[in-house]
Amino acid sequence: IPDSATSQFFINVNNNNFLDFPGQDGAGYCVFGKVIEGHDVVDKIAKVSTGSASGHQDVPSEVVIIEEVST
Repeated sequence: IPDSATSQFFINVNNNNFLDFPGQDGAGYCVFGKVIEGHDVVDKIAKVSTGSASGHQDVPSEVVIIEEVST
């Protein structure tokens, strides 16, 4: 469901102010978490090559699967 915040999330490794609310189109995203351990995993995700897909840029060229998250 597009723009419903029910099916995807992003791990940002750079400051992406253009994603803040309100964006140019009136939409935006919020931060809902922070990595406090396991930065090596974030580094591995950041090293995955990216390309364009379905009109989006910087889409991982291989599937990234996060197998476990703890709180």
